[in-house]
Amino acid sequence: MLGVPGMASLLGISLLARTAITADVMALTMYVVLGLEMSYTAAGGVAAALTAGLALGGPLLGRMIDGRGLRPVLLVTVVLQLVFWMSVPVLPYGALLGAAFAAGLLMVPAQPVTRQAIAAMTTAGQRRAAFALESVQGELSYMIGPAVVILCAAKMSPGVVAWGVGAAIVAGGIGIALLDPPLRAEHEAAAAVARRPPRREWLGVGMIAVLTMAFGTTTLLSGVDLAIVAALEEAGQVSWAAVVVAVFGMASVAGGLIYGALPRQLPTWLLLGLLGLVTVPAGLARDWPWLCVAVVGSGLLTAPALSAVADAVSRLAPAGVRGEATGLQSSAQSAGFALGAPMVGVAIDVSVPAGGFAAAGLAALATALTGFLLSRRPSARPPGHGLPSATPASPEHRTSDRAEPTPGPEHEGRPAPRMR
Repeated sequence: MLGVPGMASLLGISLLARTAITADVMALTMYVVLGLEMSYTAAGGVAAALTAGLALGGPLLGRMIDGRGLRPVLLVTVVLQLVFWMSVPVLPYGALLGAAFAAGLLMVPAQPVTRQAIAAMTTAGQRRAAFALESVQGELSYMIGPAVVILCAAKMSPGVVAWGVGAAIVAGGIGIALLDPPLRAEHEAAAAVARRPPRREWLGVGMIAVLTMAFGTTTLLSGVDLAIVAALEEAGQVSWAAVVVAVFGMASVAGGLIYGALPRQLPTWLLLGLLGLVTVPAGLARDWPWLCVAVVGSGLLTAPALSAVADAVSRLAPAGVRGEATGLQSSAQSAGFALGAPMVGVAIDVSVPAGGFAAAGLAALATALTGFLLSRRPSARPPGHGLPSATPASPEHRTSDRAEPTPGPEHEGRPAPRMR
């Protein structure tokens, strides 16, 4: 996949931007707690404002990219990020809340753009391997970004750390703008310009099924992080939490590489259901070595599940609305991250730490079942919308590298990061 023209440079620049973006919440948390000397509750408020902006901004920026092109959107977001991160050390807390929401709303769209470009730069037969590689990239960004911020915050001013994160986000956005990757394949460009299909044509039960599973995947991942800390705190071994999380991340990287090399793809609902099943018994581990073993199964299935979601969105979305569709995917995943930790926290408070793993796994199973049922529902197509009248083959069974018709909304297809 790295031999595909432009792929290596795209993933390299995207890794810089995504690593910085995954560290932004941690950088703001460190600033509020250490710089403003306020509580973690106050820091959580800023994180919530940023996350809410991210969830709302994904479809907005995607629609702007579809209509205006990539570079104008990157210019607006880069300027906004530059102003925000330069201002962080001088903003009072109240202003920081509003500014964080605006920064999330207009975050540099590194992840959605990477997914759109992968769909445009690869053939149908290459796409699964490409999205698996993108999910590995996302996993690496989540392993590196927050850890670097924590280390730097212990040695320098939290305001300087915030500047560094902002500089990396801005540099990543400028790099993507200079690279200007294609967002539509050559055979898609003319059709996309000629006609933008209305939402009723592509936002059907198939796409809703995939978005539901995107939400379920990140709900599990967000909850598992908290459950790991709670389980080790009960065992008096909370200092080993970083090791367990690192094992989880390395297992996910391995799982993504293995999945990308498989000769055929698996249904998204199956991968997510298996992820939920292997997560539930992880709470039975009583100390950190056994917990490391217990999370390997979940880790191996994380990147495949995320890459399957990204692949599905790229297949179900027509080229003219792919930006909006990938933005909706990012919003669904952001919502999952926002809900996962509080939901698992309640389960831990009313039961035991093992209940946190059970709650996370059952949430994934529920969304996998919902996705399965929705993807099997027949959906009537409006007449004259340009799609073939015959039912297309499910994306899991397509192997042609030629241009293919947009699948009907009743069919599921296949990101990428683990979005922790």
